[in-house]
Amino acid sequence: MLKSLFRSWAKRAATPDKQPCIPGGQRVYAIGDIHGRSDLFERLLAMIEADDEARGAADTTIILLGDFVDRGPDSRKVIECAIALRSRLPSTRWLIGNHEEVFLSALGGDEKTLRFFVRIGGEQTINSYGLYGADYAKLTFAELGAALRPLVPREHINFMASGEDQIVIGDYLFVHAGIRPQVPLSSQKLSDLRWIRDPFLQYSGDHGHVVVHGHSITDAVDDCGNRIGIDTGAYASGVLTAIGLQGEERWVLST
Repeated sequence: MLKSLFRSWAKRAATPDKQPCIPGGQRVYAIGDIHGRSDLFERLLAMIEADDEARGAADTTIILLGDFVDRGPDSRKVIECAIALRSRLPSTRWLIGNHEEVFLSALGGDEKTLRFFVRIGGEQTINSYGLYGADYAKLTFAELGAALRPLVPREHINFMASGEDQIVIGDYLFVHAGIRPQVPLSSQKLSDLRWIRDPFLQYSGDHGHVVVHGHSITDAVDDCGNRIGIDTGAYASGVLTAIGLQGEERWVLST
């Protein structure tokens, strides 16, 4: 597994002038798409906390790259764990993924979006909030929307809605999906930050920062020099991945 996780790191081109760096005294862990796998999330957090303690004192930030919900079996518990993490480690930061975007819109009463939400894995999220089986199956989409809204705690809605869209720390940029190449960060569209794929994934030029992202699943950490993808498809693969960053050092933790 470790060999698989690190194999793509060999693709990173040498940078003779300057290696990307996290500011002195800081340590960052970024966690890829969780998608309802609370079991893996809890296990990875325990690994991060042990690793952080072993590495000694630092100002540690954990960044959650978004897509807490859908596809996996326990989205509700993932949100609860993330809220508890924020209480335990106030420096925790999180991004709004495209699945949170759709979930929040569906909770707002848009029936068309609710249909799309169910199609992209929202049924499992709805089940995790206590609506499942025959009670779920018998509902029209209009009835489903009305039934779902009271089941999702306001604290969960506020948490998802209060996520960031981009985070810059030192030479690294953290986003959910990616960025539109050659567009300033201040001019990036939310639709790109949360949904972009090929124009970003296929671009080999400099982004100004090394972009750490999720959203696009790969078997292993996908380090292309200008970007690092860490969505290893946890909901299906059982592999939830985090990247650790301190100074010029990088390392991977994985379930």
